[in-house]
Amino acid sequence: MTTHHENQALPPKTCTIERLVTLPEDVAKVIAGQKTATRRNGRYADVGEIMTLEGKQFVVERVYAQTLGELTDEHAQQEGFENVEAYKQSILSIHPGMPWLPHMRVWVHEFRAV
Repeated sequence: MTTHHENQALPPKTCTIERLVTLPEDVAKVIAGQKTATRRNGRYADVGEIMTLEGKQFVVERVYAQTLGELTDEHAQQEGFENVEAYKQSILSIHPGMPWLPHMRVWVHEFRAV
């Protein structure tokens, strides 16, 4: 498994936490407690950083790398989807032409309401 654990040094952030969750449907899922993680192609937040969505605060609890091939239905459920296939189809609809490659590495940001 290629997942990095919290005790390993993380590379510099590639974006800001304000860009971590931006799609209105994703914001609604986070606020409703249906989405507790976001996967991005870069690192957008540090552990302990606070994300504010519609006046509500969420703290980032874990940040680690994962490959798309490692995704399970449980991971997809963290993203607010029933299973990996539903998550995959959503991502591909947002990013037309993006290949879904099992070896592609993404950064997982897990969070919870403050």
